[in-house]
Amino acid sequence: MGKVLVISTSLRKISNSEILAEEFCRGAREAGHETEIISLRGKKVGYCIGCLACQHTGKCIIKDDMTSLNEKIHDCDVLAFSTPIYYYEMSGQMKTLLDRINPLFGSDYRFRKVYMLSTAADDAPDTPKRALEGLEGWIECFDQAEFAGSVFVGNVNDPGEIIGSEGLKRAFRLGSLITV
Repeated sequence: MGKVLVISTSLRKISNSEILAEEFCRGAREAGHETEIISLRGKKVGYCIGCLACQHTGKCIIKDDMTSLNEKIHDCDVLAFSTPIYYYEMSGQMKTLLDRINPLFGSDYRFRKVYMLSTAADDAPDTPKRALEGLEGWIECFDQAEFAGSVFVGNVNDPGEIIGSEGLKRAFRLGSLITV
Protein backbone atom coordinates (compact mmCIF):
# COMPACT_ATOMS: atom_id res chain seq x y z
CA MET A 1 0.00 0.00 0.00
CA GLY A 2 0.99 3.65 -0.08
CA LYS A 3 2.38 6.36 2.12
CA VAL A 4 -0.16 9.14 2.72
CA LEU A 5 1.08 12.48 4.03
CA VAL A 6 -1.30 15.19 5.20
CA ILE A 7 -0.02 18.65 6.04
CA SER A 8 -2.25 20.59 8.39
CA THR A 9 -1.80 24.31 7.78
CA SER A 10 -3.93 25.65 10.63
CA LEU A 11 -2.00 27.06 13.56
CA ARG A 12 -4.96 26.80 15.93
CA LYS A 13 -5.22 24.06 18.56
CA ILE A 14 -8.22 21.73 18.11
CA SER A 15 -8.45 22.99 14.55
CA ASN A 16 -11.49 21.90 12.57
CA SER A 17 -9.39 21.37 9.44
CA GLU A 18 -6.91 19.22 11.37
CA ILE A 19 -9.74 17.10 12.80
CA LEU A 20 -10.93 16.67 9.21
CA ALA A 21 -7.40 15.56 8.27
CA GLU A 22 -7.36 13.01 11.10
CA GLU A 23 -10.56 11.44 9.81
CA PHE A 24 -9.20 11.35 6.23
CA CYS A 25 -6.14 9.53 7.58
CA ARG A 26 -8.26 7.12 9.60
CA GLY A 27 -10.03 6.13 6.37
CA ALA A 28 -6.71 5.72 4.56
CA ARG A 29 -5.29 3.57 7.39
CA GLU A 30 -8.34 1.33 7.33
CA ALA A 31 -7.72 0.90 3.59
CA GLY A 32 -4.20 -0.33 4.42
CA HIS A 33 -2.13 2.80 3.85
CA GLU A 34 0.57 4.23 6.09
CA THR A 35 -0.42 7.75 7.17
CA GLU A 36 1.23 10.77 8.73
CA ILE A 37 -0.14 14.19 9.63
CA ILE A 38 2.32 17.03 10.01
CA SER A 39 1.05 20.24 11.57
CA LEU A 40 2.66 23.55 10.71
CA ARG A 41 1.86 24.65 14.27
CA GLY A 42 5.24 25.32 15.89
CA LYS A 43 7.17 24.94 12.63
CA LYS A 44 9.38 27.63 11.16
CA VAL A 45 8.53 28.11 7.49
CA GLY A 46 9.89 31.33 6.01
CA TYR A 47 8.72 33.02 2.85
CA CYS A 48 10.23 32.13 -0.50
CA ILE A 49 12.59 34.92 -1.54
CA GLY A 50 12.39 34.10 -5.24
CA CYS A 51 16.11 33.53 -5.74
CA LEU A 52 15.44 30.29 -7.70
CA ALA A 53 18.65 28.71 -6.39
CA CYS A 54 16.54 25.61 -5.69
CA GLN A 55 15.96 25.18 -9.42
CA HIS A 56 19.68 24.53 -9.85
CA THR A 57 20.49 22.71 -6.61
CA GLY A 58 17.22 21.00 -5.68
CA LYS A 59 17.53 22.57 -2.22
CA CYS A 60 16.34 25.82 -0.70
CA ILE A 61 18.92 28.21 0.67
CA ILE A 62 16.63 29.07 3.61
CA LYS A 63 17.42 26.84 6.55
CA ASP A 64 14.18 26.13 8.39
CA ASP A 65 11.68 23.32 8.85
CA MET A 66 10.97 23.12 5.10
CA THR A 67 14.11 21.06 4.59
CA SER A 68 12.62 18.06 6.41
CA LEU A 69 9.08 18.79 5.16
CA ASN A 70 10.25 18.72 1.54
CA GLU A 71 11.94 15.36 2.12
CA LYS A 72 8.69 13.90 3.46
CA ILE A 73 6.65 15.45 0.64
CA HIS A 74 9.11 14.13 -1.94
CA ASP A 75 8.83 10.57 -0.61
CA CYS A 76 5.06 10.22 -0.12
CA ASP A 77 2.71 8.54 -2.59
CA VAL A 78 -0.32 10.65 -1.72
CA LEU A 79 -0.22 14.26 -0.53
CA ALA A 80 -3.08 16.10 1.13
CA PHE A 81 -3.36 19.60 2.53
CA SER A 82 -5.82 20.61 5.21
CA THR A 83 -6.59 24.29 5.57
CA PRO A 84 -9.07 26.66 7.09
CA ILE A 85 -10.61 28.96 4.50
CA TYR A 86 -9.95 32.60 5.36
CA TYR A 87 -11.66 35.24 3.23
CA TYR A 88 -12.50 32.63 0.57
CA GLU A 89 -8.90 31.52 0.14
CA MET A 90 -6.42 29.00 1.58
CA SER A 91 -4.59 30.02 4.73
CA GLY A 92 -1.48 32.15 4.32
CA GLN A 93 0.54 29.33 5.89
CA MET A 94 -0.61 26.96 3.14
CA LYS A 95 0.30 29.40 0.37
CA THR A 96 3.74 29.95 1.92
CA LEU A 97 4.18 26.17 2.16
CA LEU A 98 3.24 25.67 -1.50
CA ASP A 99 5.78 28.32 -2.54
CA ARG A 100 8.48 26.63 -0.49
CA ILE A 101 7.92 23.23 -2.12
CA ASN A 102 9.57 24.72 -5.22
CA PRO A 103 12.79 22.68 -4.74
CA LEU A 104 10.79 19.57 -5.69
CA PHE A 105 9.79 21.03 -9.05
CA GLY A 106 11.59 19.01 -11.69
CA SER A 107 12.72 16.35 -9.21
CA ASP A 108 11.75 12.69 -9.15
CA TYR A 109 9.09 13.27 -6.46
CA ARG A 110 6.90 10.26 -5.71
CA PHE A 111 3.48 11.77 -5.00
CA ARG A 112 0.91 11.36 -7.76
CA LYS A 113 -2.37 12.23 -6.08
CA VAL A 114 -3.11 15.45 -4.22
CA TYR A 115 -6.15 16.13 -2.03
CA MET A 116 -7.54 19.17 -0.25
CA LEU A 117 -9.44 19.17 3.03
CA SER A 118 -10.92 22.50 4.10
CA THR A 119 -13.22 24.10 6.63
CA ALA A 120 -14.77 27.54 7.03
CA ALA A 121 -17.29 29.52 9.02
CA ASP A 122 -19.16 30.23 5.76
CA ASP A 123 -21.08 27.29 4.37
CA ALA A 124 -21.83 28.40 0.81
CA PRO A 125 -20.93 25.65 -1.67
CA ASP A 126 -18.49 27.91 -3.53
CA THR A 127 -16.60 28.98 -0.37
CA PRO A 128 -13.52 26.80 -1.14
CA LYS A 129 -13.51 27.62 -4.88
CA ARG A 130 -10.54 30.04 -4.88
CA ALA A 131 -8.49 27.85 -2.54
CA LEU A 132 -9.12 24.83 -4.78
CA GLU A 133 -8.15 26.84 -7.86
CA GLY A 134 -4.93 27.92 -6.15
CA LEU A 135 -4.03 24.34 -5.28
CA GLU A 136 -4.94 23.12 -8.77
CA GLY A 137 -2.62 25.79 -10.23
CA TRP A 138 0.18 24.51 -8.03
CA ILE A 139 -0.53 20.91 -9.07
CA GLU A 140 -0.33 21.89 -12.76
CA CYS A 141 3.35 22.68 -12.17
CA PHE A 142 3.96 19.09 -11.06
CA ASP A 143 3.38 17.13 -14.27
CA GLN A 144 3.20 13.71 -12.64
CA ALA A 145 0.66 14.76 -10.00
CA GLU A 146 -3.09 15.14 -10.28
CA PHE A 147 -5.86 16.61 -8.18
CA ALA A 148 -7.65 13.61 -6.68
CA GLY A 149 -10.44 15.11 -4.60
CA SER A 150 -11.52 17.33 -1.76
CA VAL A 151 -13.81 17.63 1.21
CA PHE A 152 -15.14 20.98 2.37
CA VAL A 153 -17.05 21.46 5.62
CA GLY A 154 -18.67 24.82 6.20
CA ASN A 155 -20.50 26.32 9.15
CA VAL A 156 -17.69 25.44 11.59
CA ASN A 157 -15.82 28.21 13.33
CA ASP A 158 -15.08 27.45 16.98
CA PRO A 159 -12.30 24.94 17.79
CA GLY A 160 -13.60 21.39 17.56
CA GLU A 161 -17.01 22.45 16.25
CA ILE A 162 -16.66 19.96 13.37
CA ILE A 163 -16.90 16.96 15.73
CA GLY A 164 -19.98 14.92 14.89
CA SER A 165 -20.51 16.58 11.50
CA GLU A 166 -21.42 14.76 8.31
CA GLY A 167 -18.23 16.19 6.78
CA LEU A 168 -16.09 13.88 8.91
CA LYS A 169 -17.83 10.89 7.33
CA ARG A 170 -17.07 12.30 3.87
CA ALA A 171 -13.40 12.75 4.81
CA PHE A 172 -13.19 9.18 6.13
CA ARG A 173 -14.78 7.87 2.91
CA LEU A 174 -12.42 9.86 0.69
CA GLY A 175 -9.43 8.54 2.62
CA SER A 176 -10.73 4.98 2.42
CA LEU A 177 -10.97 5.22 -1.39
CA ILE A 178 -7.30 6.13 -1.92
CA THR A 179 -5.50 3.89 -4.37
CA VAL A 180 -1.80 4.01 -5.16
